[in-house]
Amino acid sequence: MYLLNLSFFQFLAVFGSIGAVSVALYLLDRSRRKQVVSTLRFWVAAEQPAVAARRRHINQPWSLLLQLIGMGLLLLAIAQLRFGTPALAGRDHVIVLDTSSWMMARSGKGTLMDVAKARARQYLRALPARDRVMLVRADALATPATAFEPTHQKVDAAIVASQPGSTALNLNQALSFARHIQLQEGRRAGEIAFIGPGRTADSGESASAPPKNLRVIAVADNVENCGLRKIGMRRSATDPALWEIYVSAHNYGTAPRNVTMSLDFGTPQQAGRVPIGTQRLSLQPGGDSEASFQYRTTAAGVLGVNLTPHDVFPADDHAEMELPGQPALAVTVYSNEPELLRPVLAATPRVTAVFRRPAEYRANDQGLVILDRFVPPQRPAADSIWIDPPAQGSPIPIRTSVENVPFAGWNPEHPASAGLRTKDFKLEKVSVFEAAPSDGRVGEVAAGPVIVAREGKPKIVVLGFHPALSAMRYELATPLLFANLLRWVSPEIFQRWEITGGSVGTVKVALDRETPQKDIQVTGEDGAPLPFTMRDRTVQFFSGTPGSVRVVAGNREYMYAMTIPELWDSKWVPPPDVRQGIPHFAAVLDSSIDVWPWLAVAGGLCLLAEWVLYGSFRRALRPLLLRHKSRTAAEVRR
Repeated sequence: MYLLNLSFFQFLAVFGSIGAVSVALYLLDRSRRKQVVSTLRFWVAAEQPAVAARRRHINQPWSLLLQLIGMGLLLLAIAQLRFGTPALAGRDHVIVLDTSSWMMARSGKGTLMDVAKARARQYLRALPARDRVMLVRADALATPATAFEPTHQKVDAAIVASQPGSTALNLNQALSFARHIQLQEGRRAGEIAFIGPGRTADSGESASAPPKNLRVIAVADNVENCGLRKIGMRRSATDPALWEIYVSAHNYGTAPRNVTMSLDFGTPQQAGRVPIGTQRLSLQPGGDSEASFQYRTTAAGVLGVNLTPHDVFPADDHAEMELPGQPALAVTVYSNEPELLRPVLAATPRVTAVFRRPAEYRANDQGLVILDRFVPPQRPAADSIWIDPPAQGSPIPIRTSVENVPFAGWNPEHPASAGLRTKDFKLEKVSVFEAAPSDGRVGEVAAGPVIVAREGKPKIVVLGFHPALSAMRYELATPLLFANLLRWVSPEIFQRWEITGGSVGTVKVALDRETPQKDIQVTGEDGAPLPFTMRDRTVQFFSGTPGSVRVVAGNREYMYAMTIPELWDSKWVPPPDVRQGIPHFAAVLDSSIDVWPWLAVAGGLCLLAEWVLYGSFRRALRPLLLRHKSRTAAEVRR
């Protein structure tokens, strides 16, 4: 006989406290009672205080005894009194089921996941019915699928519903979690049963000693597999329309393999895929091999990478990545002297410029509109740059006009003037604007701002002078100023793309230059922000599901197409003293008997009996009994 939820001393402490309070209430009862007397001469005079004497004995010992017995039985029910010995009690087991991506590998007629689920169900059926079981699905994260369930059917249903994930196994974390959850319950710990082939990823952490109650149920696997490891793509530095593609493959097996790598590309408008190229690769055991391709396109589409022949793990033989289109900015220039602006616009290949006379003005132009010393009858609906506009009709009011003034400098706070440096030069004639507090002051003279950028829809930039008709035409900052203005108006045309295809899990992005953390954004495929850390120009984040992740660092954008399953790095070998295989538990483990329901019923009956015999129920019933006796006596007299 033993207590499951409380120790013997804990039971004595709780029961002693309850019993002491009950006895004290019986000894110190001073409650007022209504008493009927025949005459007032038996009433104690009010001026003589009644002497209150403490009780030295208990008037109703049987009532107290029933209460103590009832509360003791209820406390025994809470403590779960059982017949038998603690060694024969039920235990708490944890099944750690490998649900990593490698479990999708084929094994016979099914997959490794099918074999592991069958082994897990065999182990579950071997456990005594009284033992509680928890199922933990383990890949890169340890995820509890159930609580400690006394009903094994719930755990069995969770095992059947388990499916492989997309990340590699982190066995050390899974075993640490199982050991922690067993200690947290405070009950008698059973076994931690790991079921899987034991292919783990290198987490960078030192492996801890396995638990002493660990049992390993191994699943045999075939490691002859070759798969894609990493895909990298970027626009050529010399030809923005050319994609440079690098693909890496890895041989996980123990024998050399010859594979064929092929690439294709397709757009939504195409009926099929266009082959890009094919290369033959020879992979040594445990080795990598790389292939490079080039493909010219400005359209957005899907790039497919294939590896043949297929093997036991076909999930890493194919990957698809979305390629963004090459953006271009349509610029419409209204000028009577287009030769002044043609060079600065032709220097950017992503800008398509159209030059028109002011008489040909249209208000519905798209992209960017440049107005050279011209005020249209109707303001453009698109973004616009106004060069030396007349005072009447300027989108930003002109406060004054000055002549032969030195240029004071650039505003480093505004992106349109980033990196601009100029020597001392004078402006022959320049308009000074009345900028609003929210306007960006790009360039200034002593009298005020002469280049103003206004944020909004549409964006507006106003220059109080013509750069090609002033002393600024000799400065290197002139084409850089127009490049900055185009970047500020349409930043996507200057975006530099780097696309990487890899496996899900932890990703580290090494930035080319130091970028403040406030200028870095990491978002998932649905646009939701992902948590990340930054250290030594390296951004690190984790994604456990396939999809794309976008990292924006300044004017550079990194796209991570996480479509390849993460595979293992090494094979975990259990220590020789670890128990292995399906166990056989003795039937004596089921011999302990639960008696707490009967104790709860008996305790409730004791309290009910005390209330009926000595409590308010008897006092409420006494007038009815007296009335019944008087009525019976009257009938007898008749």
